[in-house]
Amino acid sequence: MRPNWLKPALGYIPQWMDFQMEAWQRPGCVVAIAQNGKIIFDQAFGVASLKTQAKLTPRHLFRVASHSKSFTAAGILKLREQGQLKLDDAVGQYLPGKLDRSTARVTLQQLLSHSAGLRRDSKNSGYFADTRPFPKAVEVLKDLQDGPTITQNTRFKYSNLGYALLGMVIEHITGQSYADWMAREILRPLGLSETTTDMPLLRGMAAKPGLMHGHSGRLLLGRRVIIPCDQPLHALAPVGGFVSTAHDLALFFNQLSPQANKSILSAESRREMTRKQWSIPHASMGGDYGLGVMVGRSNGWDWFGHTGGLQGFISRCITIPGQGLSIAVLTNSIDGMAGGWVDGILHILQTFAQRGAPVKRHTDWSGRWWGLWGACDLVAMGNRVLMAGPGMLAPFQDAAEIEVTGRNTGRIVLANGYGSHGEEVWLKRNSKGHVTEFWNMERRQKVAAQLVRRYEKKKRTSQKK
Repeated sequence: MRPNWLKPALGYIPQWMDFQMEAWQRPGCVVAIAQNGKIIFDQAFGVASLKTQAKLTPRHLFRVASHSKSFTAAGILKLREQGQLKLDDAVGQYLPGKLDRSTARVTLQQLLSHSAGLRRDSKNSGYFADTRPFPKAVEVLKDLQDGPTITQNTRFKYSNLGYALLGMVIEHITGQSYADWMAREILRPLGLSETTTDMPLLRGMAAKPGLMHGHSGRLLLGRRVIIPCDQPLHALAPVGGFVSTAHDLALFFNQLSPQANKSILSAESRREMTRKQWSIPHASMGGDYGLGVMVGRSNGWDWFGHTGGLQGFISRCITIPGQGLSIAVLTNSIDGMAGGWVDGILHILQTFAQRGAPVKRHTDWSGRWWGLWGACDLVAMGNRVLMAGPGMLAPFQDAAEIEVTGRNTGRIVLANGYGSHGEEVWLKRNSKGHVTEFWNMERRQKVAAQLVRRYEKKKRTSQKK
């Protein structure tokens, strides 16, 4: 059963996202939200390609990069549940004769938690800049021949090459390719038909709309260029090769919650996977890491999830076990704001959860209002109306609160010290009773026309004289 605050919260998210997309001028973004194993929100914003201007849809496919690690970690834990390995096994046990002695001694647990001390990437990691192909297994093993760069089990040290080894372990134990085994044991049981482990796409997935275009950032050239990002990652597929949708990612991470009713893993494995293993050092944002997932806490809500970045794409997904919710945000540009937008959506959900659904009499106190200084969203929740800032990543942060005192009157009962605390606000209506103005702010089209008339037409008239 959904809490009564969830529907109005979901109703505000697309309004906020539309403004964010326009304000930050990003090409495209898809947001999906799952609750207790079901998708309750799945919406696209912007375009799939700046070249073709094709509209982005929720069915477009993204490179989801390091989210692949969470799938790989689930695969390893699945093999443990089948009795085919132990997490304290040395990786060399499954890759005999392929590793130097020090690397062979690191454990599967250390690889999963990024505490094995291994190199992050190849000595020539130009594959992340499209200057060389992604490596095959023999190249990864060669890159690791010098052993760990720091002592194992001493700190968190992210290693893409370590997760490549985990993919090789899966292949050694199962006698199958990583792609085939993961499809049979992880993807199909969950019904993730929009997900595959690497390029090229499967035949059914290659049909329209297919893989979208990635884009560069805008600052380097002053414009964006198309980045196809359709190359296979080969031995790094378990690290970052996955192709998916926000829909499938939200469902995958939702069932990893220890509280989920249905999952491919036991509740014991899920608790272990999502429990803090290591704190992430020298990072201003802090945070922790479990087994294939990031772990954190935001304003009292615990979460776990992952991020992803491959040339042309940035993504983030989190699950909030206490609410049964998962949020997936996928973007198709190198400067995509997936991280900030996940935090913003979490902030919106938390604010509605704290204040509750709006009372019915506040219906007219809603919508986006404009003035010379920008936009303000009136958002009713509980017995108050909040003056949200849609351009902010946390739109309700320090928002002024209105107490409605009449059909067209209200009073600001809480505001920032630099604001209008204690002052009256009002609505104006036309002859049909429709609201046309809020407290000296009007609809966008009217304000835009006023600006042109006030500043541009006046200037042209002055120049003629």
